[in-house]
Amino acid sequence: MTLSERFKKGELIPAIVQDENTKEVLMLAYMNEESLKKTLETGRSWFWSRSRQELWCKGETSGNRQFVKKVFYDCDEDTILLIVDQIGVACHTGNRSCFYRELER
Repeated sequence: MTLSERFKKGELIPAIVQDENTKEVLMLAYMNEESLKKTLETGRSWFWSRSRQELWCKGETSGNRQFVKKVFYDCDEDTILLIVDQIGVACHTGNRSCFYRELER
């Protein structure tokens, strides 16, 4: 199934955000067709908030912006990868990345 077919069905697509320079994985959010379109048009990362049921632009209120440099999608067309220039932190906790805790084995 293609991205456009998934969007037509109303599916949300996971979007992994990676720092262009450090290659660090910064966060995971969800995109719909409109958020992907706004991302491509504006060069800023836009996502769909599952809790608020609305579009949001990363950094709109916090000032921690993401400028999108490249957009990839995977072989199954069910995940998006955004390569960004991150200004400030990515995580709402104040950490640079949302992936700052290691699960002990």
